Amino acid sequence: MEPDYRNIVDVLYNRKPKRLPLYEHHIDPPFIAEYLDEEIVIQGSQPKDYEAYYQRIIGFWKDMTYDAFDYEAPICDIYPGHGAIIGGMKGPIQTRDDFNKYPFDEIPEIFWNEYTPHFEAIKNASPSGMKAYGGCGYGIFESSRDLVGFEELCTMQYLDPELFADLFRKIGDLYLELWSELIRKYDDLFVFYRMGDDLGFKSSTLLEPDTIRKYILPQYKRIIDLVHRSGKKFLLHSCGNIFSIMDDLIELGIDAKHSNEDQIAPFEKWIELYNDKIGLFGGIDVDILTNNGYDEVYRYVLEKGTKYRQMAEGFGIGSGNSIPGYVPVESYQAMIDAVIEIRDNEL
Repeated sequence: MEPDYRNIVDVLYNRKPKRLPLYEHHIDPPFIAEYLDEEIVIQGSQPKDYEAYYQRIIGFWKDMTYDAFDYEAPICDIYPGHGAIIGGMKGPIQTRDDFNKYPFDEIPEIFWNEYTPHFEAIKNASPSGMKAYGGCGYGIFESSRDLVGFEELCTMQYLDPELFADLFRKIGDLYLELWSELIRKYDDLFVFYRMGDDLGFKSSTLLEPDTIRKYILPQYKRIIDLVHRSGKKFLLHSCGNIFSIMDDLIELGIDAKHSNEDQIAPFEKWIELYNDKIGLFGGIDVDILTNNGYDEVYRYVLEKGTKYRQMAEGFGIGSGNSIPGYVPVESYQAMIDAVIEIRDNEL
C-alpha cells in the first residue's frame, strides 16, 4: 500500500478520504527505536548523517501505512534561557527591562542555524507520495510560558498588563517572521501546516477565554492567514478542554483540530459539534493504548474507527495525542492493524 498524501489533504478540506488516513501529532524516536529494536539517533554532523536518520524515521511512518509524517522545528528549544515551559523555573522575561534586553532579533538566525540541516535532510529523505505536516514547533501561548513561566505570566497579566500585551505582540512578530521564511524556503515539503499550542487542561482553558480571545487569537490569525495565502491548510493541535473557545477558533480560520481525551469528552462529541465545520483527527485515547493489550486495543480501534469513519466527513484516525516511548509496541501495532482492516473492509 503506497502512501498518498491526498488522503490526509481531504481531511483538511473536511471531505471523506478515499482511504482512512492515519495521523499522529508525533511518534517519539525512542518508541520507534524500541519497535525496530535498533538505535535511532543522528550519528554525526554531516548532511548524510541527518539524511540517514530521517530516512529511517520517515521509513517507519511509511511502513506503518501513514500518508504523511510529522516534523516541527521547535521554536522554544532555541530560545536563550528557555526551560520554564517544562516547569520548576522562571523564564528569562520577568520585567520590562528583561523584555527590552531579550535578544528577539537574534532568534531567527539561531533558528535557521539549528534547523536548516533537518529541513534539507527531510527534503532528500521523503519518499514518493509522502510529505510532512507541521512547521515551526510550539504555539504562541507555549512561547509565552517558556519566556515567562505560567504562574509568572498569570501574575504579569494583572500587575503589568501593558507588558503582557507587548509580549504577545512580540511573539506574534517573531512567529510571522519565522513562518514566512519557512514557507518561502520549504513549502514543497509540507502537505499542510500545524501549530501545537496546549490552551487547556481537564476542566477549562488555562487562561480565561476572554484573555485568549484578546491576546492570543489575534496572533494565531496572522499565521493562519499567512498559511492560507500560501495555498495550504492549517491544523490546530491543542490539548485540554477548549470548548469555550472552539467557535472562536473556527471563525478564525482553522481547518482541522487534533487532540482529545476521553476524560474531557468522548470523540463522538467533537464529531457531533464540529463535523460540519472542520476536519477532525485522533479518536483513540492514549490511555487506551497504554493500558490494554493487543486484542483489547484491536477490538476497540476496529469498533470506534469504523463508527467515526461513518459519522464524520473529514476524519483521520490515530491517538488522541501522540505516541510516547511508554506506549507498548503491541498496543500500537494493534491500532495499526485495526485501521488496515477498516480500510480492507471498505474495498
